[in-house]
Amino acid sequence: MIMRWRNRGGSAQTPENTELVSGRALIWLIASFALLLVPQWDRLPVWLIASCAVLAGWRWLAQSGRLRLPGKWLRSGIMLALVAVYIATVQGRFTVETASSFFVLAVGLKWLETRSVRDFYVLFFILVYLATVNFLFHQEIHWSVINLVGVALLLVGLQVVNAPDIPGAMKSGWRRLGMMLVKTLPIVVLLFVFFPRMAPLWSVPLVSGEARTGISDTMTPGDISSLAQSSERAFRVTFGGELPAYRDRYWRGLILDRLDGETWQQGFGRQLRRPGRVSVDGGVGELEPNQYDVLMEPTDQIWAFALENSEAVSDNVKPNEQGLFRFDRPADSPVRYRMAVTGEDRSDQTGSEPDDAQRYLQLPRSGNPRARAFAEELAAQYDNPEAIVQHLLDRFRQQEYFYTLRPPAMPDDGIDALLFDEKRGFCAHYAGAATFVLRAAGIPARVVVGYQGGDSGADDQYLIIRQYDAHAWVEAWLPGQGWVRMDPTAAIAPQRIESGLREAMAEEGSFLENEWTSPQRYGDMAVLQWASLKLDLMNYHWQRWVVGYQGQSQMDLMSRLPGGIGLRELGYITAGIIGVALLLAGLVTAWQYRRVEIRDPFGRVVARWHRLCDRAGVPVRHGETPSQLASRLSRARPATAGTANAFARMVNKHYYGGKSGTERRGDLVRMKRLLATMKRQADRKPKVDRLSSGSPRAITEGE
Repeated sequence: MIMRWRNRGGSAQTPENTELVSGRALIWLIASFALLLVPQWDRLPVWLIASCAVLAGWRWLAQSGRLRLPGKWLRSGIMLALVAVYIATVQGRFTVETASSFFVLAVGLKWLETRSVRDFYVLFFILVYLATVNFLFHQEIHWSVINLVGVALLLVGLQVVNAPDIPGAMKSGWRRLGMMLVKTLPIVVLLFVFFPRMAPLWSVPLVSGEARTGISDTMTPGDISSLAQSSERAFRVTFGGELPAYRDRYWRGLILDRLDGETWQQGFGRQLRRPGRVSVDGGVGELEPNQYDVLMEPTDQIWAFALENSEAVSDNVKPNEQGLFRFDRPADSPVRYRMAVTGEDRSDQTGSEPDDAQRYLQLPRSGNPRARAFAEELAAQYDNPEAIVQHLLDRFRQQEYFYTLRPPAMPDDGIDALLFDEKRGFCAHYAGAATFVLRAAGIPARVVVGYQGGDSGADDQYLIIRQYDAHAWVEAWLPGQGWVRMDPTAAIAPQRIESGLREAMAEEGSFLENEWTSPQRYGDMAVLQWASLKLDLMNYHWQRWVVGYQGQSQMDLMSRLPGGIGLRELGYITAGIIGVALLLAGLVTAWQYRRVEIRDPFGRVVARWHRLCDRAGVPVRHGETPSQLASRLSRARPATAGTANAFARMVNKHYYGGKSGTERRGDLVRMKRLLATMKRQADRKPKVDRLSSGSPRAITEGE
């Protein structure tokens, strides 16, 4: 075959016999691309979003004839320029965000060479992959719906590109898509429930460069006050029994035991981060009255949050020597784990001093002289550490100390300025200052960072702990008692501990003052709060029972079914579901095909012709036209040549001629007559005529 090339508007050469993509199919493709970019808008650079919009718009303008697509050299120049900008932006960092950005850039550049139907198919599969990439960043139900709608637009575009000229192609495309969903959804649900979900033996952490909102392993005065201006969700908790009182909801996360200048950090006992197996479904079975499930958002940290005097029930968290809990690897995805409140002090050290007491007495060699002198006065005045702690709390309670989200800038000796001059600060300020004074007085003390509080979710089914619940307090060592919680905030602003940050900041008006779009900011709008909680409830159950449906959760569900279903039985069930689905699909297809034959008398006549061809040794080929089939039948059975070609012309006229009903009925009668004649001609046996030369020649009875 000779392939001729033509020039399309001065752009790159396109084969003359290449089918170009239609405008209606292209618009569906562009719409899907725009929708699938929405889940990544918050992490893609602005220049990349703008570039994708320009490139896709350029392709649409070229389709409408207003612009020309770039040629080879211009296309290469655009690609090199955008890749150079990408490299300059990335600056050598390789994370899942940078990899995703490069993939989006490649998709954007693909628009400049999308001309034919084949290019449409390539871009179709690329965009389906983009939809799966989005799940690396967002797994909530509303983002899942956006991804599914984007894929639906792709499927409609695929149907349009295969039948661009059929009237009502869009409407019929959506209808077929809906019917396909109705047919396949039960099978998908059954496979989701029963397909064996074996936990991976090994996993690679998701290396992310995204800045997570949450608690870090250092604390400088002002850090937590900035965190308190965020309404992002930290974790949710479901209790098997009664919810603890608000004032008792102290969620311990990590201990900061070393002071370096003005910054508290984990200077001692820092744990090594090591890769390990992913285990994100620690909560299984019914909750006991003393148990609670935690569904924690990604933090990229190894610490888990738990109430005091808790012990691990699930095996994906491990306790350490400080009574805290840790994961085997950083939590780069939502994690579910289960804890139990024992009601007993888990500290096994109640002697005169803790192990490695110097660790909790460390202070910088200089700085904050007035705080040091004050601590020495307390140590000289009281010989009982408990009395020193109580005196310090009474000072916070009785003097005019203020709890604020707008703390003033502190000088170099910030603790002195807070205790004796400004007397205005946030929990981190007061916790750090109290720990400093206790250590200077010879009492081992440490800063504990975590969350305090939590608001009820929809229908009081669980608690929602948000970033503005972040809190810092003090644990002091008292002989005979061990580590005892001391919270200066409870003495200065008891409403913060009793009812939350919103109530504590009501007079100051600083609660979420920078988050204009947060529903939590508008606590007096009942409708908005109701809608926000309902959406969170849907996402909570979606996360627990769909996204978090892993190996342990599946086996727990299977254990409740009769027969003791294990992994082997799950494999048999899955194979059975697939086999039954294929059998039903075959039966339904055969039934629909038969129904079409019954409804279409012309189709029945054509089907009889196909069976005639099969008996004559001319099986029907996929995609073969009636004329091509008649030509092959004529070569195999020459007696049918004229009748077969006439029959093929009648078939073409019937389906593509647009005749009236009366003419169609006449055509049906003629087609039946032609088919009967063709059958007699095909059944004739050829006669052999020997010529004078002795070679045989096949002749028919009519010759």
